[in-house]
Amino acid sequence: MPDPLAYEVAVVGGGPAGMTTALYTTRLGHRTAVFEKEGGRHAAVTHVHNLLGVSETVSGQQLAAHAVDQFEHYGGDFFPDAVESVGRVDDRDGTDDPRFRLEAAHGAVEAERVVFATGFRDRSPDVPELERFTGRGLHYCLHCDAYTLGDAPVFVLGHTESAAHVAMTMLNFTDDVDLLLDAREPEWDDETDAQLRAHPVDRIETAVVSAYEGERTDADEQPWLGGLSFGDGTERDYIGGFAMYGTAYNADLAAALGCERTDDGAIAVDDDGNTSVDGVYAAGDVTHGQNQTTIAIGDGAAAGLAIHKDLRRFPKALAELEDEEVDPDLEAPGSKPDLRARMRRVRARRTHPGLREPSPGRE
Repeated sequence: MPDPLAYEVAVVGGGPAGMTTALYTTRLGHRTAVFEKEGGRHAAVTHVHNLLGVSETVSGQQLAAHAVDQFEHYGGDFFPDAVESVGRVDDRDGTDDPRFRLEAAHGAVEAERVVFATGFRDRSPDVPELERFTGRGLHYCLHCDAYTLGDAPVFVLGHTESAAHVAMTMLNFTDDVDLLLDAREPEWDDETDAQLRAHPVDRIETAVVSAYEGERTDADEQPWLGGLSFGDGTERDYIGGFAMYGTAYNADLAAALGCERTDDGAIAVDDDGNTSVDGVYAAGDVTHGQNQTTIAIGDGAAAGLAIHKDLRRFPKALAELEDEEVDPDLEAPGSKPDLRARMRRVRARRTHPGLREPSPGRE
C-alpha cells in the first residue's frame, strides 16, 4: 500500500474559518490540505451579510467556490471528502513534531498540524413546512438578518432565555414582535420574565402547526415565508423571524483526539487557536458559535499565522545557533522547488481568482 500524502497542515472544514486558515498557511509556504464534506452550513447561506466589499447578493456557496479557487491557485489541495477520524501517528523520523493521520471516506493523509474548523448545527424548530424557508424568512442569526426584517411583523420562535432576549432586542428594529412559545413552558428565570413583560412583546402560547408561502414577485424564485398557522385555527402574517433552539457543535473528531471542550460543547482554544492537544488548532464557530462570517475569517487568519510561526525554521534562537552541535555551514531552507515554481507562475498572472466585478463606482 502506498504511503499516504503528507502535508504540513490539514484543515477539517471548508467554511470561512477553515479556508482562511488554509489560504494563510499556503501563501506562507506550508503544504496544506482542506477537507470539506458536501453541504456545509455556510454553503447553505443564501445571502452573505456584513462582509466588507462583498454584495449580499452573493451566496455562501458562491463565496466558498471563490475561496477554493484562490486556495488551489496558490498551491493548496482541496478534498471534497468527509473526515471520519483523526489520530496520532508514531514518530518516524526522530523529531518531536506531532504528526497526525486523517482518515477520510475516500482516502487518508498525514499532517504535522491539524485544524478543526467544523462549525456547528442549528437546532431546527419542529414546525412542518417551516424549515424550507431557511434564509427566506426563517433565520438563525440576529446580527446578520435583523436589518432585513425591520419595520414589519416578526416572530421569535423559542422558549429559552436566548429566545426572550432576541425578542426584546428585535424591538430595536420593529415595533411588532411576537414571541412564540409553541405550547411549551418558558425556561427563562423570574427576572427575565419580569423584564419581558415590561417590553411590548406579544407572547403567544398556542402551538405553531405549519408555515405558508408569501406572495411571489418572481415565479422563478424560491418562495419566501408568508406567515404561520396556529393550533387554534388562526394565522398570522410575518415578514420573517428567528428560531432559537440552540446549537450543537461539530466537535466529536476533536474530542476523540483529546481536545478539551467548554461547558456548552465548543472546542476550547487560546487566542491563537491552540487547543489543549499539542499541534492541534481550532477556528471559527466550533470554538464560540458567534455565527459571523467576518469573525470566522479573523479566527482563520489568526490560526494561520500562529501555525506558520509554529512551523517555520527561521529565525533560530541565538542560543541554538551558538550550540556547537549546529552545522557551522547552516543554510536557509527556502521554499520547496514545486512551491517556487508555482510562485513564479502566480507572480506572472495578470488576474487572480476571486470576486472582481462590478468595479466600485461603476454600474
